[in-house]
Amino acid sequence: MNHCKTLACRNFGLSDKKYYLLQETDPSRPGLVCRECGAFPPLLDNRALLEEVFRTKQQDSANLAACSNHDCSSFGKPVLTHRELYHAFGYSGEKQRYRCKECQSTFVDKWSNANPKLEIQQRLLGLVFTGHAVREICRKLAINPKTFYDHLAQIALRCRNKLAAVDARFVQLCDSTPLAATIAPLQPNSKNGVNWLATGDANFGYVLQQSLNYSADEDKPVTFSATQKHSRLMPDDFVAPSEVPAPTPQVLLDKVNAKYSDVLSRQNVEDPFTKAIDVNYPAVGSLVRPQYTTYAHFMRLVEATAHWETVTLYLPQEPLLRSAVVSVFKDRMLGKSCHPVYVVQNAYWHKPDESAPVDIMLLSWWRDRWAFTKSGEGNKAICHLGRETDNERHWLECASTEQLERYQSRFHQCFKSVIDEPRRRLRPGGLLPLLDIYRAWNNLCHQDSNGITPAQALGLARKPYSLADLLS
Repeated sequence: MNHCKTLACRNFGLSDKKYYLLQETDPSRPGLVCRECGAFPPLLDNRALLEEVFRTKQQDSANLAACSNHDCSSFGKPVLTHRELYHAFGYSGEKQRYRCKECQSTFVDKWSNANPKLEIQQRLLGLVFTGHAVREICRKLAINPKTFYDHLAQIALRCRNKLAAVDARFVQLCDSTPLAATIAPLQPNSKNGVNWLATGDANFGYVLQQSLNYSADEDKPVTFSATQKHSRLMPDDFVAPSEVPAPTPQVLLDKVNAKYSDVLSRQNVEDPFTKAIDVNYPAVGSLVRPQYTTYAHFMRLVEATAHWETVTLYLPQEPLLRSAVVSVFKDRMLGKSCHPVYVVQNAYWHKPDESAPVDIMLLSWWRDRWAFTKSGEGNKAICHLGRETDNERHWLECASTEQLERYQSRFHQCFKSVIDEPRRRLRPGGLLPLLDIYRAWNNLCHQDSNGITPAQALGLARKPYSLADLLS
């Protein structure tokens, strides 16, 4: 992953050290300087990146029935998505047992039987989605808070299991759908440094993947060294900003330029935390450097979309996402079968006016080629990161991250009381079950104005799921 990320440069994608100088002015954050174009890509620890890929995979598939033999090639591959690797092997009580074809080990699918707690969990979930506080829910259901959180964890595991098969159908059937990715703070009012990255269908809002730069099971490091074992983890050494932040520009061009200025003020352009910033470090768990979580997120997307003819990704203007996409999709970028597009628009943007002029500008040190247009009071700008030209009107019409932004905004509104709870601000691990539940509800249950869910719109489900369907 350590190479020049400027597509127009002859060294793009080349990792041979002869093409670079090693910048060592700050030993804690070594970087490269491209001899060809002068770009300064930061260095990543590839072993730490593989650790993060493994961590996120385990987090998403830990409860799914799969081979548990670490020495087996089928280890961790769920039955739901890899049925060819397993035999049905009788029952254990009411639960289905499987045998691995490779190592002959057996295991039980603990979610294959009926849910004995369906009624109370359905009521609990309904109260959670209608904004009731935890203590109020406990009082209505005559349970204590520990039982509430135990039920929530079980609901999250069932939702993840239910969604795994639908996700597999999405990857197999929707091989031409454009994707969008957005990144936002998990708890906007907490400033605890936990960012939430979500990727899904750009047209209907089906969310395929989501990741947090937070590990609940690891302790924060005391100090940081680029060569230490867990270099992907962040210590609590943040420096508070001394300057008053400038107001957000209203003109779209000024907004784009202001973002570039903000990025160049970072010591590491791929890491928003390498500048003076206020962070209230979580009391439990550890923050992961955003670039490792982001690269791991898109590496998993590369695996999932390997058979797709083209991959189209709409992105907010954030070099953290840009660098990850052009690095992990670099072969596709060279083959012009990956289309990453920056999208920025104001709140008044609706439908483009085909007769409106399109202004082309080269911006920032990277000389990114932006296309700006206006429709009434609405303004929109796009930048094709693969430097595709003569197709600006198509991207201005189609490119959008709005569905994913709405998904994250709805989550913040729906669970506002839990997210902003004072004790929860430094304990974000408690929100992990809610994220799993909410993604399943959004994909399978949430209906638009026409009564259609994202899964239905993509042909992945025949009807909207009820809460009972989700938990059965």
